[in-house]
Amino acid sequence: MCRWLAYSGSPLLLDTILYKPAHSLIDQSLHSRMGVETTNGDGFGVGWYTDHADTPAVLRDVGPAWNNRNLREIADHVESPLFFAHIRASTGTAVQQTNCHPFRHGRWLWMHNGAIADFHLIRRELCLLVDPALFFDIEGTTDSEVMFYLAITFGLDQDPPGAVARMAGVVEHAGRERGVEFPLQMTVAVSDGESVWAFRYSSQGKSRSLFYSSRVDSLRKLHPDMAFLQGVSDETRLVVSEPLGDLPGAWNEVPESSYGVVRPGADALLPFTPQAA
Repeated sequence: MCRWLAYSGSPLLLDTILYKPAHSLIDQSLHSRMGVETTNGDGFGVGWYTDHADTPAVLRDVGPAWNNRNLREIADHVESPLFFAHIRASTGTAVQQTNCHPFRHGRWLWMHNGAIADFHLIRRELCLLVDPALFFDIEGTTDSEVMFYLAITFGLDQDPPGAVARMAGVVEHAGRERGVEFPLQMTVAVSDGESVWAFRYSSQGKSRSLFYSSRVDSLRKLHPDMAFLQGVSDETRLVVSEPLGDLPGAWNEVPESSYGVVRPGADALLPFTPQAA
């Protein structure tokens, strides 16, 4: 499986989140505490939004994140108010650049931890459901990228939660038609550059770990001596596969079968149920 984080808030150097925390994503690439694998070294990716381009930038590579000099270099120089980062542990597909997350289409970024069980049995069926106009944009061989393009096909631009629910419904239906008892395992983050949606769901009801950070104003009261909290806005949030440190009160588990949306104004946490497409 994999580990990932999504950041939204005051513009920060990527280094502030990727490298500096005690249990940063870079540390998790070697020493994951909650993942299926301790080591996540089958590639990495970072995607970030700026005010200077219509689409997000993406950097992906097949080597491990912990010793990549290019990632270290850009983390010290790139600042963004919204970025994704992902470290990969392959579930069977090739270790190649086009299989590294996050995936990009237009303004959208997508990353995933989990798997479609017995993906090889239903891959063709799922790919045939992708809008033909989108099909040739699929560059890799992962279940994660097919999930992304199914969500786009099912209306991601208009209704992100509904599109992801329809994608999950199609995957479960196809898997169960092939005798797969628990077809889907996923924590997913998706963004259009304005909002971030994060989903935690599995067919078995035993989903991979996912956490969100507490409100900044609450954390300032708990930890008035923390300089980092004084320098970011009340809108700042993180969604992570596992906490970046042990700061008391900082992290909250995303409930099973639910999704959250981080956006300007009030955030929301809501139940998630797959739907028929």
